[in-house]
Amino acid sequence: MIPITDAISLQDDELDISFIRASGPGGQNVNKVSSAVQLRFDARRSGSLPNSVSIRLQALAGSRLTLEGIIVITANRFRTQERNRADAIERLSDLIRKAAYRPPVRVATKPTKASKVRRVDSKVRRGDLKSKRSRPTSSE
Repeated sequence: MIPITDAISLQDDELDISFIRASGPGGQNVNKVSSAVQLRFDARRSGSLPNSVSIRLQALAGSRLTLEGIIVITANRFRTQERNRADAIERLSDLIRKAAYRPPVRVATKPTKASKVRRVDSKVRRGDLKSKRSRPTSSE
């Protein structure tokens, strides 16, 4: 079990982890060992996530989300499988934590009468200023 927040934790069987060959640091070791990690998490069908969190998670995932609703995270920063595996799980956890934050609901407000008057006054003043820039007419 992987704890994400106080209310959300993922089961180990929900994560599909596979190891692939990585580019980057490691020298000849890179050509022989599959040290990069590809983590797959089904955000649509996960029983651990509330529906609202799942929807926000899919929106946050961006290009990491497949058409089937699976989030794919590839980690190859480190030279060992263990560190790359931990990095991939941590990146998924961070993404889910961000999705778990529910933005406050905006309460619609009306502008005050004074603010409407100020807005109209400033528009009138600006219009007067611009009209004074024009060429004088023959009647003036």
